[in-house]
Amino acid sequence: MTTIRFEQDGAIGSVVLANPPFNRIDSAYAINLREAVHRASESNIWVLVVRAEGPNFSLGGEVREWPGKDANADVNQSYRAIEALRVPTLAAVQGLAIGGGFELALTCDLIVAAENAVFRNVEVTTAMLPIAGGMQRLASHIGRARAARMAVLGHSISASDAFGLGFVSHLVPTERLSQEVETLARQMGTGPTRAYAAMRAMLKAWSNGGVAAADAVMLDLTMDLFSSADATKGFAETAKAIEEDIEPPALTFEGR
Repeated sequence: MTTIRFEQDGAIGSVVLANPPFNRIDSAYAINLREAVHRASESNIWVLVVRAEGPNFSLGGEVREWPGKDANADVNQSYRAIEALRVPTLAAVQGLAIGGGFELALTCDLIVAAENAVFRNVEVTTAMLPIAGGMQRLASHIGRARAARMAVLGHSISASDAFGLGFVSHLVPTERLSQEVETLARQMGTGPTRAYAAMRAMLKAWSNGGVAAADAVMLDLTMDLFSSADATKGFAETAKAIEEDIEPPALTFEGR
């Protein structure tokens, strides 16, 4: 049974959790996610959306399967592979995003949450902690103390509170989640992909080593952008707008 699939619509790719209503993380999830992310990495997409079918994003681990098994290595590799893609990524979250499902959303650059979304580090209820990188990634968004509180107490966080804390980038009406995500993805899908890739690499350096680490790689990542076709176009249009004393227009880039 395929519980996760990869889809492509032009420049937009989607990794779709397709085992509603709970989209639990089981052995099939680990195998199917690895294949879906691999297909995404080999495609010519400019943006990747991680979304789910049904009322919930994902309720996390299928603990009934876990004794005597270990799918965590495959899940971790797939989550890190999403982070390693050279295109921007966004998670579209509705309903419950719990445990490993929450951690999956945190692998993306942006989290677009429906107003009915709920986030929870549930692992403490099984005497565990998040083991797919979620706790440290959450801490990078909201700080050590708040991340520790969520992990230690296992409290649920509403979408509006998550937006206020800063780990949700967009809060949208539940009935408009699909439309809002598509609009954002299409905007990102016509953006300067080389600049996006440099941005992702710089933020990853910052996550690993702070401002000093990001400074150390910043020029290596960005200087080549000046000679790119996208930047040449962007500079020319901005210069023209300055001459005409108008706002620079929105541009569609070529990804080179």
